[in-house]
Amino acid sequence: MLHLRLSDDIALSKPLAEVDTIIEKRKKEADEFFEQIHPPKATADEKRIQRLALSGLLWTKQNYIFDVETWLEGDNPNCPPPEERKHIRNQHWRHLNSMRVMIPCEKWEYPWFAAWDLAFTCPAIALVDPRFAKEQLYLLLFEQFQHPNGQIPAYEWEFSDLNPPVHAWAVWRVYNMDRIRTGKADRDFLEKCFHKLLINFAWWINKVDSEGNNIFEGGFLGMDNITVIDRSTKMSNGAVLEQSDASGYMGMFCLNLMRIALELAKENKVYENMAIKFFQHYAYVAGAMKHMGNRDYQLWDEEEGFFYDVLRQPNGEFTKFRLRSLVGLVPLFAVERLELDWIKPFKDFSAAFHWFMNNRQDLVKNVVHKVEEDGNITYALTIVDEEQLSRLMHRLMNQNEFLSDYGVRSLSKAHEKAPFHYDGITVGYEPAESDSKLKGGNSNWRGPIWFPTSFLLIESIRKLGKAFGPRFTVSTPATNGQPITFPLMAKEIADRLISIFSINSSGLRPVFGECQKFQKDPNWKDLVLFYEYFNGDTGAGLGASHQTGWTGLVASLIDEWRG
Repeated sequence: MLHLRLSDDIALSKPLAEVDTIIEKRKKEADEFFEQIHPPKATADEKRIQRLALSGLLWTKQNYIFDVETWLEGDNPNCPPPEERKHIRNQHWRHLNSMRVMIPCEKWEYPWFAAWDLAFTCPAIALVDPRFAKEQLYLLLFEQFQHPNGQIPAYEWEFSDLNPPVHAWAVWRVYNMDRIRTGKADRDFLEKCFHKLLINFAWWINKVDSEGNNIFEGGFLGMDNITVIDRSTKMSNGAVLEQSDASGYMGMFCLNLMRIALELAKENKVYENMAIKFFQHYAYVAGAMKHMGNRDYQLWDEEEGFFYDVLRQPNGEFTKFRLRSLVGLVPLFAVERLELDWIKPFKDFSAAFHWFMNNRQDLVKNVVHKVEEDGNITYALTIVDEEQLSRLMHRLMNQNEFLSDYGVRSLSKAHEKAPFHYDGITVGYEPAESDSKLKGGNSNWRGPIWFPTSFLLIESIRKLGKAFGPRFTVSTPATNGQPITFPLMAKEIADRLISIFSINSSGLRPVFGECQKFQKDPNWKDLVLFYEYFNGDTGAGLGASHQTGWTGLVASLIDEWRG
């Protein structure tokens, strides 16, 4: 132990005399602060886990400096950068100029921001610093970050890469967290983000829907590793991969913007028109996924009760990739509910909604579901109907498929014994690192547990429970065929994710796997690491050892499920 004190007062006669007293005082202040954060039903161990996760996020802050123009052109005329630099990655992002304090993916291994990571970081950091969380979300929409065409920069390696559009979800969630905790709605934050998200939405619609049929193409880095082919690369024969997850994320994006618009319409009715627009967009996207316009195929597979990607050839022929992965569960993310009494004050929106319901049944009959409970009418906006929902939940809550003791696997365990084959390529369930190489690295979406997608699934299941009410139950293998409600399903998954880090009945933390130093040594066993992803069978940590960003969401799970 080294005692050190930094001071500009050179007259201190005994500069180290108060070190222990000051440290103890600061520790007491920190204890008092976090005790106000911890939920009342959390165990002492869960409080420790939550505090470590939040402390890791606070510690990871750094000054992120990157001027793309200077990087491309150089800062010394006498020593210019190589000419080829102007023709590689980020050449179209000369406007990006950052000198901001940000939370990167991981301070020492991935010391740069990523749009996807940051979106999931903010709900967790909002527990301790909501103002900073709101600043982080707006940064990527600020003129020196967001591209003039509307795209949000993905990450330093290639700002033009595609990340799933989750920024609107994060804005809406952090806004509500802040509103509930402070008792004051920060409409200025919500409104300025909404305006920029409109531009981003337009970019998505114009960029990745080449046929104008509301089915989205292209690849998302990370989840592209689940599939058979590299979804970010255009195929030489002109074939296009139409994605259930891309379309599912876009349906969620529409519903996020619809809710934000209705919130803003409480004070400015002009925003009702934007809410109408995004409700209609949702109906188009969801309807297209279900019946694909005049085509003879859809992304939903009735025989197997799952969503699959479809490879469409230029001559109209198609191949359905029957690979059960998170790709087929992402459509569940697009869920919202509209209570009839709640939307009545929004007269323009209400009138347009009812017109659409009465006159465009061809689109809404399978994606807007009327639910009557105790005389109250609610419309459940979800891409799946009740039968399809039951079939999806049957696979999700099945330990021989997606449900692990530690959360939700990214690929069904059914593919362990029955790998998927296509054109000489094989995809099988692998609970940890994959042997397959894609994009220069391990294809680690082929079995492990990831916190961001699991977190979105939990939230979606909770929303489904509120939309369909307590009467709707599902019999699942995880409950031995006994009916279970959506809230109980959500809690079950949340508890399993929290258990990754918790001390189990054997006195071990699954996250540490076989590492005896961390499992047994009293100096290390309580210093939890927040890995990038986790073994689908054992819960052991994998990848970056302290990517607190999205895995820090465990702090939010403890907050919400131990309150």
